[in-house]
This record gives sequence, C-alpha cells and structure tokens, in this order.
Amino acid sequence: MKRKRVGLLALAGLALLSVTGVAAGSASAAESGSADAAARGRGHDVPVIIGHRGAPGYRPEHTLASYELAYRMGVDWVDVDLVPTKDGQLVARHEPEIGGTTDVAKHPEFANRKKTVVLDGVTTTGWFTQDFTLAELKTLRAVERIPQNRPHNTLYNGRYQIASYQEVLDLTKRLGRELHRTLGTYPEVKHSTFFQSIGNPTEPKLVAILKRNGLDRPDAPAIIQSFEVSNLIALHKQVRTPLLQLTSATGAPADFVANGDKRTYADLVTPQGLREVAKYAKYLGPDKAQIIPRDKNDNLGTPTALVADAHKAGLKVQPYTFRNENPFLPANLRSSAEPDAYGDVFTEEAAFFKAGVDGFFADQPDTALESLHAFLGR
Repeated sequence: MKRKRVGLLALAGLALLSVTGVAAGSASAAESGSADAAARGRGHDVPVIIGHRGAPGYRPEHTLASYELAYRMGVDWVDVDLVPTKDGQLVARHEPEIGGTTDVAKHPEFANRKKTVVLDGVTTTGWFTQDFTLAELKTLRAVERIPQNRPHNTLYNGRYQIASYQEVLDLTKRLGRELHRTLGTYPEVKHSTFFQSIGNPTEPKLVAILKRNGLDRPDAPAIIQSFEVSNLIALHKQVRTPLLQLTSATGAPADFVANGDKRTYADLVTPQGLREVAKYAKYLGPDKAQIIPRDKNDNLGTPTALVADAHKAGLKVQPYTFRNENPFLPANLRSSAEPDAYGDVFTEEAAFFKAGVDGFFADQPDTALESLHAFLGR
C-alpha cells in the first residue's frame, strides 16, 4: 500500500506539470486542470493558501518545477526564500547553505568552498550561496531536502537548477497569462543581519528587482516577509509593497539579539507588540503553534487569543507551515509511525480555519485547497 500511495503521488504530479522543458503529462490535461481551477476561482479564495516553497510535497523545494506545480494546483501565491550570490543576484533557497538541497558535494571543483560560519548564532558547516556566482550555482542541481519524509521526490534529484528570483517572477508572469489569473510571490529576506554583516545585504537587491518588475505598489502581487524587524521597518519606508512579519514560537529576531534588544517573538505577539507591528506590516506570519499550541501529549490544543488580537490591531494572520506527513502533525492526527505516510491533515487545517486565520502556508497546496473548500462549503 505504501508503494502504491507513493506511485499515485508521482503520477498525480506528472499529470499536472510540464515544466522547464521537461515533458510531464499532456498539454491538454494541464490546460484542462488549469481551466477547471480558474473556473472555480480556487486561487482567489479568502482565506488564502500560499504554496510554501512552491509545492515541495511533490517536487524539490524552491525549484521552478515546484513553483509551477503549485500554481497549476490552483494557488495564486508561492513563498520564495531569498539569499544573495557572490555577484549580487538573489536566488531561491531555503538557506544560504546548499549542501542539503543541491548536489554541490559531488562537484570536486567546489570542494575548497566548504567552510564553517556562524549563522544567526548557529555554527553551520557547508557550502554557501554568497561564495558562488549565479553562473556557478547554475552548474548545480537541486535535490530533495527531506528524503526520509518524501522519498518519492528523490525521483527528481538532479533535474532542476537553482532558480533566481527574476526567473521565478518571469515564470509567475507567464503562467498568469496562461491561466488567466493574477499570480504572485511572497519573497522572504533570509538572515538579514548576517548578510548585512558580511557586506552583501539582500534588501537593496530585492528593492531593485521589485521596482524593475513593477511591484513597488500597495496592490502588487508580492508580499515581503522577514523574521527580523528592523529591515521590515526600513523597507516600509523604501517600497509600497505590502509586508509580512514572521514570528517563531521560540527565540527572538536575529536583529534584536545582535542589537542587545531583550524583546522576543513572544513580545511581538502581545496586543501592544501587534500594534507596533501594524505600523509597518499588513500581515502576521506566526508559527502555527502560536495560534493552536500542542498539549502535553503533543495533541492539538486550544486556540490562543493571537488571531483575535492581531485582527484587532489590523493585521491579517497567515501561519506556517502545514504538511501532510506524520512527523509534522499532532500526535492524535498521525496515521502511523511511518515518516513518509500521510496523517489527518484535513482535521488540523480545519481547526485553523475555525480559529479565524486569513490563510496559511502549505507544502501540499492541493490538500490545503481541498481543506479550504470543505470549510467554505464548496
């Protein structure tokens, strides 16, 4: 049964996607699926589903294949983590360390690039985007980051390049025309303080790309994210693009730590903290545990007041991250101990819709849309 489920997942993805010149299912099938999604308005619903790193439940994350599949599944928005290259480009990677998401370790010409850095207080060893030009990164190929949970994705190891943010925007525009929907991105500035400290800041590059692509406006199909605060406050003065303040269930923003500010993420989500966030951001992106924490048995608990408090401050709330696989679900919603098997994510997602969220980030956009339409009664 396990092999059968994995096979069905792969076939489902292939039927939806023909991407980056790789044939994967008939064009007529893809067009039919797109027309169906557009006709039912799947991508335009409120609450909003954001394809977290594209559709990484089915393709290696942050690849053009992952983003395209997410859009074709029906979402209007994808999440794009951004890190800089040595020559000042922005590329889509979850972290600047790329040893776990590319085949860089198999490239002997880059063996001497491996090093250890302290990244927001965490000692990290590997290969880092800031030590490579975009052309050099293009010689690498993406691999599945969590193969223990997504063994079916290893089928695609080696097929896709690292994508620049401009390539993601170009894909978004092209698919928007094809699918007759306005599609957009949630660019996330990763490790802002760290990249500023090494003289390779992300923000000026992002501002330039947004302006060049006509996305410096309040109604732009782009929403800038960051786990740090000072950079968002600065960006609020530089662009009109909407902003989203990310928060974590633990710890503090890296810029607070670097500047000796004793406040934590917990302080940001108090009523007073939320009022401060609302002065520069329109959205709050909390860890989902800040909305519905787990109880002592790791089961889904009782909602906090965060959604109501954020709404009172004028913020829309879009938590992260919803994933179908057992290890990412509350204990009472897991189907088994199998790390790659699906549990009852529908019940988890329904609980968050009932808690009043304005959308959320999901690794399996199709499942999240199914949950949304059940909630909306469609």
